[in-house]
Amino acid sequence: MLKELDWGKVVIYTALLLFALIYIMPIYMTIITALKHPANISLATAWQPPGDINWGSFAEAYKKLGPNFMNSVYLTVSATIISAIIGSLNGYVFSKWKFPGNEIVFTLVLFGMFIPYQIILIPLFRVLRQLGLYGGIPGLALAHIVYGIPITSLIFRNFYARIPESMIESAQMDGAGFFGIYRRIMLPLSIPGFVVVIIWQFTQIWNEFLWGITLTGHSANPITVGLAQLAGGQAVNWNLPMAGSLLAALPVLLIYIFMGRYFIKGLLAGSVKG
Repeated sequence: MLKELDWGKVVIYTALLLFALIYIMPIYMTIITALKHPANISLATAWQPPGDINWGSFAEAYKKLGPNFMNSVYLTVSATIISAIIGSLNGYVFSKWKFPGNEIVFTLVLFGMFIPYQIILIPLFRVLRQLGLYGGIPGLALAHIVYGIPITSLIFRNFYARIPESMIESAQMDGAGFFGIYRRIMLPLSIPGFVVVIIWQFTQIWNEFLWGITLTGHSANPITVGLAQLAGGQAVNWNLPMAGSLLAALPVLLIYIFMGRYFIKGLLAGSVKG
């Protein structure tokens, strides 16, 4: 005997399937357009898959975006690693080494999370020019490192807060100092926290556009700026921007494929107390 249908679940799953189809439509359009020859791209046949697959779009897109791609690699890797290390040290201090005004300083650090980066664009531009860092990758990396300190400090502080104080006290009794405790106890236990911070920072920095186009010269433009320039102009071969967008999305996609499961574990690891 067939069980009676649960119409509530049917409606929910139908709605979820509909939303999923709507969500993947742009991805479908991007892929099939990237695989078409320029002569076969038109509004009338936009939804039709390519009859003759054109893999050359990806090679040509990478040829044009190669320098921008490497700029983004240098920028994202360096800024992510440095901001993660600084955030880890800040979280360690704010969670385990209390000092007068600890909560006030921590609150002021967190205040940086709520400042839209568009607001500080002009002051940031002037500061980088005064420092001689305007126009290159080092200046843009410095901006992302500083702007990422609040969120990385918060994540690590919440993560370190769940580590028992008895471990710190035992290490102090054995003669370990500030950096000794960090290197031998905190750092080995920080892998889940570092995974969360690396995924977060990598995604934010790689996908950022406004700072990339205003704080760097042409030779130092990141991938997002190069992709926008690839699609600019009156007559556009749309297979190239579509192929370029897939290439630009690939590093972030790979990060989430290989590290995504650790991202959720790391977030939950720091949510017990903080």
